[in-house]
Amino acid sequence: MAFFERFFMASGNPRLTEAPVPGNSWKRPGFSPSPRIIFIRAQRPGCGFAKSLDGVTSGWESTRGPHRGRTTVGGCRTRREGTRERRGRESAAAAAAMLCPVPGAGAVAASAGGLTALCGSVAGFGVDPALQIDVLSELQLGGSAEGVRQVPGLHNGSKAFLFPDTSRSVKASPETAEIFFQKLRNKNEFTILVTLKQAHLNSGVILSIHHLDHRYLELESSGHRNEIRLHYRSGSHRSHTEVFPYILADDKWHRLSLAISASHLILHVDCNKIYERVVEKPFMDLPLGTTFWLGQRNNAHGYFKGIMQDVQLLVMPQGFISQCPDLNRTCPTCNDFHGLVQKIMELQDILAKTSAKLSQAEQRMNKLDQCYCERTCTMKGMTYREFESWTDGCKNCTCMNGTVQCEALICPHSDCPLNSALAYVDGKCCKECQSVCVFEGRTYFEGQRETVYSSSGDCVLFECKNHKMQRVPKDRCAALNCPESQQIPLSHSCCKICKGHDFCTEGHNCMEHSICRNLDDRAVCSCRDGFRALREDNAYCEDIDECAEGRHYCRENTMCVNTPGSFMCICKTGFIRIDDYSCTEHDECVTNQHNCDENALCFNTVGGHNCVCKPGYTGNGTICKAFCKDGCRNGGACIASNVCACPQGFTGPSCETDIDECSDGFVQCDSRANCINLPGWYHCECRDGYHDNGMFSPSGESCEDIDECGTGRHSCANDTVCFNLDGGYDCRCPHGKNCTGDCIHEDKIKHNGQIWVLENDRCSVCSCQNGYVMCRRMVCDCENPTVDLFCCPECDPRLSSQCLHQSGELSYNSGDSWIQNCQQCRCLQGEVDCWPLPCPEVDCEFSVLPENECCPRCVTDPCQADTIRNDITKTCLDETNVVRFTGSSWIKHGTECTLCQCKNGHVCCSVDPQCLQEL
Repeated sequence: MAFFERFFMASGNPRLTEAPVPGNSWKRPGFSPSPRIIFIRAQRPGCGFAKSLDGVTSGWESTRGPHRGRTTVGGCRTRREGTRERRGRESAAAAAAMLCPVPGAGAVAASAGGLTALCGSVAGFGVDPALQIDVLSELQLGGSAEGVRQVPGLHNGSKAFLFPDTSRSVKASPETAEIFFQKLRNKNEFTILVTLKQAHLNSGVILSIHHLDHRYLELESSGHRNEIRLHYRSGSHRSHTEVFPYILADDKWHRLSLAISASHLILHVDCNKIYERVVEKPFMDLPLGTTFWLGQRNNAHGYFKGIMQDVQLLVMPQGFISQCPDLNRTCPTCNDFHGLVQKIMELQDILAKTSAKLSQAEQRMNKLDQCYCERTCTMKGMTYREFESWTDGCKNCTCMNGTVQCEALICPHSDCPLNSALAYVDGKCCKECQSVCVFEGRTYFEGQRETVYSSSGDCVLFECKNHKMQRVPKDRCAALNCPESQQIPLSHSCCKICKGHDFCTEGHNCMEHSICRNLDDRAVCSCRDGFRALREDNAYCEDIDECAEGRHYCRENTMCVNTPGSFMCICKTGFIRIDDYSCTEHDECVTNQHNCDENALCFNTVGGHNCVCKPGYTGNGTICKAFCKDGCRNGGACIASNVCACPQGFTGPSCETDIDECSDGFVQCDSRANCINLPGWYHCECRDGYHDNGMFSPSGESCEDIDECGTGRHSCANDTVCFNLDGGYDCRCPHGKNCTGDCIHEDKIKHNGQIWVLENDRCSVCSCQNGYVMCRRMVCDCENPTVDLFCCPECDPRLSSQCLHQSGELSYNSGDSWIQNCQQCRCLQGEVDCWPLPCPEVDCEFSVLPENECCPRCVTDPCQADTIRNDITKTCLDETNVVRFTGSSWIKHGTECTLCQCKNGHVCCSVDPQCLQEL
């Protein structure tokens, strides 16, 4: 618990809310590429994190609409592969969703001279091609995509393509799609970038990655409802939709980026941060058969109409900097913290397993009190006797007093004879003399091959044999299933390979603590985190002793203990733990010797304590005031957590609703007055033809008739006579004469009986009737062949204006509406636009989404809940008395398939049926 608080205190502010930038600063014209600098992330405990004290469901929220991110805690981690391994990842993701980084400094640039720390604005940003997917270039549009043609774009640096209102199929081939998915599959951090100009009122899909009906990643812009939507699937295999209210379909150029870092979303439009949210982490385990579409959802739905340019997917943190180099980079990202929490969960499992092993060992030792045991050492399944020595890779090891002690192997200096040189040999640490060949000024070792291409382009293969490069027959090349642009030549073979070839599966020499990594034309070795290389080729690696080298974070009253690839901080005897790095001798919180507010939480520190306001309260901890997350509007006051005291005339949770005294029957105005509702109040206003006599009676009794004839405030024509009436007047014709009855509308004369359409509203019709102007909405007569289809979409008889249902079995006319998969859908002139059905806010600790229902419900049993409002102050004790954080999961001790979770202080366990089948 205290470990998390260490990071919470670094932020200084327990809440972040998004706020759109006002004015025209959202529209930022112009774009010029910047110099290429490749950024890498700096991961250290010193960076700040933001804490959501009221749980993950009320983390970073949108101030533009009702949509918020929600995070579900679930799953567990086990030793077995398959289902339990996946659940471990979900558990770590759920725990990490409670915390997310706040913007700060800490970007690190890789340059030719080394690593240079950068602060402030970014001067330039380049992208490693291995982390980039240039969609328009890879799809090779213009030649094979019927209906899409190249047009001028926002700039001349890349190609732009027009997506018109015609039938088309812009879909990646299975080979190209798989290249995309190899970079995206199981990735938690990536960015979608696009420069576009979308037609007015168009609702279309920008890009879609889906398999059957499952949308793993789909970005959509609705011009009908003026919003951007992100559709995705989470680790719980549920579909989610995030809605961002924004006008993108305005026939103007925009640069859009959506950065996803685990459960953290950031939406930029024209280099302005528009929204920032915490949501459930997208699940990118893309199955075989997944398809990639651009500018449409499939062959029949979601057609984007407009121009697209620079459509890219960057598999890296804060990829929006490549589109807007002036934006600051944050340190670190949510994905970085996911990894940290994952290690915390692993350490918990190690602690539980170690405790169980210690208990078993004590029982065995009690039986061996009368026995003499020779001290031995066990390493990699082999048992060694006391003082026995052996060689392990690049280390000399000795069994000393039951402990294995190893030191780096010192290779002897060797002088090789003529026509030989030192080289590494498989299975041996030190270099040995190997025969060599000299060919065209280069040295080759025995068995090494080299290709030479003749002037005609033919490939000739040579091999070093007996100190000479001898020509050898070429191997028969296998057929490649990739385009020529994706084929890569090799220096040791005349056969080419496809880009993305897995060399590691063909065999490698990477030993313990070293992993194999694929490059374009070969495989290389790389040391794992927490290990350093013993050879320049990284084939052998040794553990870094952070404790001995002073590369740890252990603080006061602790002892550093080295572990493989990491370290642990152990409290000295007589001290109690504060967090993973600090211990103290006294707990001021437990003894109540603190000055925290009654609505604050106390966290013990070395030599003192910290106070943090409870969820629903804000302040410095010593003074905490009630906090209402949506604020109290219209002069309301926050008197308790999310409870507003509203002034007279307003109601609602945030005092956002004005009480309409007129419609609710609270007020009865005089017959000569109309009730006018005002914000927080009402007013009885004299009707047309009446005015107040100066008494200003609240109920309108002081309203009296206006003599329009006597005051000249009438519009009777010259050939009529004005007669005053109660509340009005009448224009009467003298006996034996005819009257015109003309009207004046917007300073123009309209003749009696004339009908016209309003200039600013083509769907409203007005007429002049005996001197009076009457206006109303146009009546849709679908049998009239001249009916305006813009005002009456339901009268559109054209087949092109009909819409096909998602199942392909039904068709709808323009203007029809229906509900499909918890979405409200509408057909409008051939386009289908769907948006999520609104759900009431669930204000409870535990909730569940029943099958075949669209909205969650509150439940009291935490073990039935699939969504939890996490409370970090509540922990669980497992069966081995190990403290578990809320959101963590584990395998119950002594079982193989019983999975347990900590849900806000409640332990919930269940048997995994798939695990039983695997046993």
